[in-house]
Amino acid sequence: MERISGYIISALLGLICFTVRANAQDTVQFPMKIRFGIEAAGSAKYFYEKDRVNFEGYFNIDLSEKYSFVFIAGRSDYSYARYRDTSFLMYDYRTKGTYFRTGFDVNLLKPEKSQGKYSVSVGIRYGLSHFTYEIPTITHKNYWGKYHTSVSSTDEWAHFFEFTPGVRAEITKNLSLGWAVSIRKIIDAGTGQHLKPVYLPGYGNGSKSFSPGISYYIIWSIPFKTKRIIILPEEEEEDEGDLQQNPGDSTPDGFRQ
Repeated sequence: MERISGYIISALLGLICFTVRANAQDTVQFPMKIRFGIEAAGSAKYFYEKDRVNFEGYFNIDLSEKYSFVFIAGRSDYSYARYRDTSFLMYDYRTKGTYFRTGFDVNLLKPEKSQGKYSVSVGIRYGLSHFTYEIPTITHKNYWGKYHTSVSSTDEWAHFFEFTPGVRAEITKNLSLGWAVSIRKIIDAGTGQHLKPVYLPGYGNGSKSFSPGISYYIIWSIPFKTKRIIILPEEEEEDEGDLQQNPGDSTPDGFRQ
C-alpha cells in the first residue's frame, strides 16, 4: 500500500512540475473563427461592364492556428456581342453557370502576430464550373459571300486548379477586408479539344491554359472557440567566434602552447 501511495505522489509531483513549466512559457489565446464573405469587385463591375455579371460567396473555417478550410461558390452570366475573331468571322457568344472552388489556406504569420485577425496566406483550390453556352449567330465571310450558322445551347462541366496568395486584415471587431491573387490552370474545359470557350464561369478566358485574376473580399467572422498555444522560445545562435579556435593558439594535438 505504501508503494502504491509513493507512485501516486510521484505522479502528482511530476504533473505539477510539468504544469509549472508550461505556465512559465509564453502563451497565446488564439481565437478560432468561422468566416463568411462576399467578393466585392465582381458585383461592382456590373455598373460599368453590363456584359458580365458575377456574384461570389466565401466560407472559411479555422482548422488550427495555421491551416483553414475554404469553400467558394459563385454565379456568372457573360455575353459578348459581335465578338470579332478575324475580319472574316464574327459571332455572338453567351454563357452562364455556377462554379465552386474548395481547398486550404496556410497562414504564414506566427500566432502571436496573427492573433486570429491578420493573415498572409497561400492557398490551393480545386475548381468546378457547370455552365451552358450558345452562339446564336456566326457570320463567316469569304470570296464567295457570307455564310450564317449557329451553335445551340450546350451544357458542360469544366475543371481547374487554382493557386492563390492573399492578405486579410481585421478593420473592426469581426469585420475584415482581404484580397487574393489567383493563378488558375485549366484541366478540362469540357468543350473538346477543338472548341475553346470564350469565358468559363469561375475561371476566366477558357481559351487560355492559365488564367490570372484578383478578388476583393468583405468578410464577417464568428469566433467559435479559443485555442491556447504555447510559444516556444527561439534558440539563440551560438557565437561562431567562441566555437572556432585560433590555429596559432593550439597544437595539432589540441593543447595550447
